Amino acid sequence: MMDGTQSDARRPLDGFDAAVWDLDGTLVRLPVDWDRVTRDVAAVFESAGHDVPGTDLWDLLQRADGTDLAQEVETTIADHERAEAIHAERLPYADAVGGFDAEGVCSLNCEDACRTALDVHGLTPHVDAVVGRDTIPARKPDPAPLLETIRRLGVDADDVVFVGDSPRDEEAARRADVAFRYVDDASPRR
Repeated sequence: MMDGTQSDARRPLDGFDAAVWDLDGTLVRLPVDWDRVTRDVAAVFESAGHDVPGTDLWDLLQRADGTDLAQEVETTIADHERAEAIHAERLPYADAVGGFDAEGVCSLNCEDACRTALDVHGLTPHVDAVVGRDTIPARKPDPAPLLETIRRLGVDADDVVFVGDSPRDEEAARRADVAFRYVDDASPRR
């Protein structure tokens, strides 16, 4: 397998048969007020008697894992994402969707919000697999969601590029031994 962060770092996207896209910040921008979401999730903890000063949203989500608060925390976050997915702003890389033999989305957003945002921008017919934060019991930067997306596409990982916008995306690709491009570094298909 190729090293997704080394020698192929400038390989254009058209050198791959399949693409897996991150969603928010890559294909679209969800107008979610993440500070409000963090406050609402902190309120879930506080109402259960837990003190959560200075904790960010992803720390709270991880902290909820394996507790009786996990479902309520997930629902709180997902409700915000779903409400804003219909207002998602299309980003330039959405124009590259549909140019590969197989394509998927692997996101830290809930699967339902991913599907809604894809529908809003007419991208759904080009996306063969969607794996969101709530699809399997692992989240990026764990490689499992990316590998699950690739499995659902039915392609070899050597033929896939994962395109994202965050260090979590890059880390997931590295750990899955899949080629990675930041949206700013990749050359989209024309």
